[in-house]
Amino acid sequence: MPKMTRRAKPRDGGKKPKKKTSILFQERVTYVDYKDVNLLQRFVSDRSKIRARRVSGNDVQQQREVAIAVKNAREMALLPYTKRVATQRGPRGGGRGEQPFEPTPAAETPAAEETAAETPENGAEELVVEESEA
Repeated sequence: MPKMTRRAKPRDGGKKPKKKTSILFQERVTYVDYKDVNLLQRFVSDRSKIRARRVSGNDVQQQREVAIAVKNAREMALLPYTKRVATQRGPRGGGRGEQPFEPTPAAETPAAEETAAETPENGAEELVVEESEA
């Protein structure tokens, strides 16, 4: 009796991915002008990086024209080279023998707390020390 083997299924499910259509085809643009900032911003990411062909859907010639137009627009100060994005990073550490900074929780703070009181009539500030009962 012959040995039964299982057929391998195609990994992609038999579907071909749909090719993305270019914005230039949709809007029937024949010439990519570096002065058309609204069009060029659609080919640039939020950090001002030129989007790849596979993302934008351009063919090789269109992508080349878009890249040159974006670079010219940057040179003429119509588009930014980069956009600053503020990120919150932790304190630097990781050097030899350095321990990363860990803030102490409120429960571990000393028992004596110093607070500035209202200024008296003579204008001098008083320092009031309150001790919490632990």
